[in-house]
Amino acid sequence: MATEAKYSIIREVGRGNYGVVYEAIVNQTRSKVAVKRMQCNVPENVELALQEFWALQSIQRQHENVIQLEECILQNGQVFQPISHRYKKSNSHLLLIETCLKGRRCMALQSACFLYFVMEFCDGGNMNEYLLSRSPDAQLNSSFMRQLSSAVAFLHRNQIVHRDLKSDNILISHHRGSPIVKVADFGLSKVCQGKGNINEHCFSSACGSNFYMAPEVWECHYTAKADIFALGVIFWAMVERITFRDGDTGKELLGTYIRQGKQFIPLGEALLENPTMKLQIPLKNKESMSPGLCKLLHDMLAFNPKERLDAFQLEDRIRQISYGQKRQRSVS
Repeated sequence: MATEAKYSIIREVGRGNYGVVYEAIVNQTRSKVAVKRMQCNVPENVELALQEFWALQSIQRQHENVIQLEECILQNGQVFQPISHRYKKSNSHLLLIETCLKGRRCMALQSACFLYFVMEFCDGGNMNEYLLSRSPDAQLNSSFMRQLSSAVAFLHRNQIVHRDLKSDNILISHHRGSPIVKVADFGLSKVCQGKGNINEHCFSSACGSNFYMAPEVWECHYTAKADIFALGVIFWAMVERITFRDGDTGKELLGTYIRQGKQFIPLGEALLENPTMKLQIPLKNKESMSPGLCKLLHDMLAFNPKERLDAFQLEDRIRQISYGQKRQRSVS
């Protein structure tokens, strides 16, 4: 990207299996942006990059709680080619599909090939880090729940299923001193064709993060309601500060689970093994949530997707409940 000197990288802020995220500045305006670089050297990486591109590109208008794509740039060797800008669509990305995704890499892509996603910069880190650095607060919880339910309803209205909702994939920005959540990381998302009921589209590839996956995802037959189950896991963990240690990184993560001896079993997996299991909500403290919130979580975490709320029902229900009182933090 230095060839065009449009952006200057400041520092690395995150790294995953498929990409690296940098804090950068726009040289002309000096405004901050986030730049996510994904290497397109194998079909699997290309597919993830393209799924993120298609999801963000397909949204025709902005939502305050969904990360905004500013621009997407293809690097092929030393050549940098913008393939989108502010939702102005381009067909240039078809080169990647035909040469990489289908396994027919031409000589033009034998050199380094990357996709760069230039997005709005979020100054508050991810939601996991943000919440665990603060005492539980009912008002903050209710704000985040409303924002997230609105974001997922927006995505589902636009025929996008995220498929990897978790606190690490939710970023925090600030507006006039108030924290604003931003749903991000659309590498595993799917854009459903047509304008029918998104809850009637079925998926058959298990993906996501174990502790947030719905029971039916483990069986590789699920719909957009899997996103609601993941939100239920996030909401429950957020309210009661339920955490676990990631085995690979050692990080403390927000997430609900079932304890079997010394093992932590993901909630969806445990429900798949025992569909009649009654979830103990709240888990720690009866004063941590109101009966309305308790009922809402049960309806979001129903084993049977047909009995689970959809995104639009959730958006309506979440406005009607109380959230409990501020209390001191308790870590599992």
